Amino acid sequence: MWKNYLRIKEAAEFLGVSSLTLRNWDKRGKLTSYRHPINHYRLYRMIDLEKFLEKTEKNKPRKLKVKLIEE
Repeated sequence: MWKNYLRIKEAAEFLGVSSLTLRNWDKRGKLTSYRHPINHYRLYRMIDLEKFLEKTEKNKPRKLKVKLIEE
């Protein structure tokens, strides 16, 4: 049942952020965690992490290539 879930450290590595950032996002409701019924560890569904990445990638500002023209 828990095979499609990642612990907080694994989820943070997957997203490229720290565990503390992930905890803060959880507090703010930016990304929802689930709790393991026995040990109460935070768990993140892989599908939620993938959707979150897709959403944030779409909202990233694009880098502009600027070509300088010499006088």
